[in-house]
Amino acid sequence: MADARAGQKDAYQLILKAIDVGTYRPGDRLVESELADRFGVSRTPIREALQRLETQSLLARDGRSLIVASLDHNQMAELYVVRSELEGLAARLAARHATDEEVRLLRDFVEEDKGRLGDPSALSRTNRRFHRQVHLASHNRYLVQQLDLVYRSMALMTTTSLAAEGRSERALAEHEAIVEAISRGDADSAQNELKGHISRAYEARLRRDAEAAADASGASAD
Repeated sequence: MADARAGQKDAYQLILKAIDVGTYRPGDRLVESELADRFGVSRTPIREALQRLETQSLLARDGRSLIVASLDHNQMAELYVVRSELEGLAARLAARHATDEEVRLLRDFVEEDKGRLGDPSALSRTNRRFHRQVHLASHNRYLVQQLDLVYRSMALMTTTSLAAEGRSERALAEHEAIVEAISRGDADSAQNELKGHISRAYEARLRRDAEAAADASGASAD
């Protein structure tokens, strides 16, 4: 029984990570036999993992097939509202509870990311690392758990706002402002800086999606 539970957990984590890193993108079809072969796991834990992911709305039905879900405009807006409030709270608590070591680590992350400017894909991965460290610095396990769920849903977005022109540089400057507020123990500023950061990221994503839609419309018109 313990082995079966371990197999189910492993299969779930393997598929979840594959979605998270973009191996499977929104709209991709997931097939039990192919997943079992890829991950070296039997089909029973794969099937159970797929059912769990469907329950969590990370997978959706397309006829009889399961595909990686995607977020529509309204879902994305709702997700950003929740993300802004929860991450703002995390920054506020981090300003109160972060250790000196945690603050130094956040500063190191910002400095390292300056060397990744021009590579939106790499920055997208390390951006998550930065935000998770803010979450952990809140020293509130229940808040961290809720933010983990939010970030799972973020994986269903097909693009990164950091790919928008000039966004990477501005995002890093915003990260610096967040860290400085946390280091000063200024809870109000830390919360406001992080919520503003999320708001500007959402605006950049909306602009990028609008431009992509306009380009697609223009191409079809031609």
